[in-house]
Amino acid sequence: MSVEQQLKALEDRISELERRLREVADVQAIVRLQYQYGYYLDKCLYEEVVQLFARDAEVHFLRGVFKGLEGVRRLYLGRFKKRWAAGGNGPVYGHLLDHPQLQPVVHVAPDGRSAQGRFRSLMQVGVHRVAAETHEAGAFQRWESGLYENRYVREDGLWKIKVLNYRNFWLASYEEGWANSPIWEDYISVCYPEDPDGPDELEEPAWSMWPETALVPFHYPHPITGQWVESRGGYAPGSRPD
Repeated sequence: MSVEQQLKALEDRISELERRLREVADVQAIVRLQYQYGYYLDKCLYEEVVQLFARDAEVHFLRGVFKGLEGVRRLYLGRFKKRWAAGGNGPVYGHLLDHPQLQPVVHVAPDGRSAQGRFRSLMQVGVHRVAAETHEAGAFQRWESGLYENRYVREDGLWKIKVLNYRNFWLASYEEGWANSPIWEDYISVCYPEDPDGPDELEEPAWSMWPETALVPFHYPHPITGQWVESRGGYAPGSRPD
């Protein structure tokens, strides 16, 4: 191998190592961004949550689709702020809202300008009996489980959330557990402007929580076979056993 060929091989190797390093750094930045989202959400820091989103962001929540920063603000600074933070920005005495972000699987696009991530959350939610008068439901304690299939974008040199797609899997009281949880029917059904804090549109087709168990599509193929994984068993979305 000539000197020129050796130099070219070294340059190619350095270039590939730099690419891998950038990808690792980007994955870490996106995981950190999602974790920080969870920490801010825990303490009802909704103004800080909104600042994590891109200008053309979108949030999918309880069958509602909130579009752009205006829609994101309606959800966090309207719906959530009123319900969980008494209209303020920060934790409320007696309210528990833990949102751990778990099991991250993140893939960055080859150009390093966008990414997709899948996360799980297992939440503890409730209001202490001494603060029962501060919430419309009074004192309660429940578990919640859900899945994020998100999109991220590099905007102004920083990673931000472009699409937050959160699907609640199940909600259950602490006392009775998920086997006895009621069939959830309280999905978002009224859009903005009829509902000042409502979404821009509703998701179609609609989806349902437990005991429904529809698969939230993976943003990535199987790492070994390279095939896209689809559900081939159980009951179809919206169906129930006779």
